[in-house]
Amino acid sequence: MDAADFFGLEPTDDPRRWHLPVVPELCSTRGALFGGCGLGAAIDRLEHVTGRPLVWATAQFLSYAQPPAVVDLDLDEIVRGHLISQARVTARVDDREIFTVTAALGQRPSEWRGSWAIRPDVPGPADSPPRILEAQHLGTLAERLDMRLADARPASELPGPPGLGTCALWVHLPDLEESPAALAIVGDFVPFGIGQALGERVGGNSLDNTIRVATRTPTDWILADVRVHAVDDGFGHGLVHLWAEDGTLLGTASQSTIVRSWER
Repeated sequence: MDAADFFGLEPTDDPRRWHLPVVPELCSTRGALFGGCGLGAAIDRLEHVTGRPLVWATAQFLSYAQPPAVVDLDLDEIVRGHLISQARVTARVDDREIFTVTAALGQRPSEWRGSWAIRPDVPGPADSPPRILEAQHLGTLAERLDMRLADARPASELPGPPGLGTCALWVHLPDLEESPAALAIVGDFVPFGIGQALGERVGGNSLDNTIRVATRTPTDWILADVRVHAVDDGFGHGLVHLWAEDGTLLGTASQSTIVRSWER
């Protein structure tokens, strides 16, 4: 399934405006549109409209969209150069702005290549236990994902002692082909890592989400290598390295979140 079908995107008479119906299957456990889905939908339409591959995109989340709202995605290719486009997406429900995405898209032929990030030494998907979903996950985006705990504690072991600030889980999206839109979803796991780092049943709401695409390599599973940098003043900060099964670095994501208790 391509990203447009996965997100349920609907065209309008304006080729630069698309509708994103908010359904529970695109929502977090808090009942609002999952940030990675909003970013992923915007990325997919930007690639479609510009005809260029994503280099990076960042989303600032301003408000919440809950079912049965419909988010209007308004695309603007601000600058179109010979090889690179600078673009923006504004997402609104009626007159209320929900999030804004800024992005660069393009491709430049170059002889220089390299990758210096180091993938963690963790078991593969077949040798990692599944992430057991809890009641609040049912009917949400989480139920559409196949997740395996490569280096992470199950929810039943939280609360517990603080972690090292790093964790890893494999994610397979059976309904979505590998794409930058898929990376946007898997990159939205810093809140998961915050709970692992603190050893508490906490997560969070994303204030932002930035995705940078390194290499496009087909892969069934994506390893979310989560690295939490700090939690203070009610906010958490971290990044996610995104790896293919063959060890290729697909991209990186970074986030700041509002830290919240699961129970609240």
